[in-house]
Amino acid sequence: MPRRAAHEPGTRGPEATRRRILEAAIEVFAEKGYHETAVDDIVRASDTSKGAVYFHFPNKQGIFAVLVNELTKMLAQRVERSIAREQGAVAKMDAALSTVMDIFTRHRKLSRILFVEVLGAGRSCDRKLIDIHARFAQIIRRHLDEAVADGSIPPIDTEMAAYAWFGAINEIVTRWLYAEKPQPLTTVTPELRALLLRSVGVSPEYQSHINQSPEAIDDGF
Repeated sequence: MPRRAAHEPGTRGPEATRRRILEAAIEVFAEKGYHETAVDDIVRASDTSKGAVYFHFPNKQGIFAVLVNELTKMLAQRVERSIAREQGAVAKMDAALSTVMDIFTRHRKLSRILFVEVLGAGRSCDRKLIDIHARFAQIIRRHLDEAVADGSIPPIDTEMAAYAWFGAINEIVTRWLYAEKPQPLTTVTPELRALLLRSVGVSPEYQSHINQSPEAIDDGF
């Protein structure tokens, strides 16, 4: 979510307080982990009060669930914007991959929440995790279907391919998050890109004509 000065004039209403709590929660959950985080930690980090936190959220799990929802929504919006600038189904898929890897590289704490802390955060979060996977797999599948329709790739099981793509991205990002001295995810993007595009039948010659560098944009995080 957008990072704004929490104490600027005009930012002291309920919505500003809610935003400050969620921004603090990102820092605390990413640093301490979901299970080791207490509501009091978020209260201190957000410079609010326990009453303010419970006014906006029922409990720690409620804060985490809202945070996951909002982060997922913003990431999906950013991916869709990057896709909208491209022409052709394959170029759109490529833009989505580049954008996701770029955002995760620049926002490691957000990545940790979506890929690590959400695991084991409770049954409701397990359900949300399935929904997150399905949401992004559906974005991938939609453009795979378009690529099949326009002849850019041969007929394939686009649902299976979409989940395979998401699974590969998930594994790469998770391994990166656990690395002691991680390199930027963007360093592996070209190889991952080539592997994924080749897996659905995009030729190396076609790949070479696609712009691999997403425009520098304000992603809103």
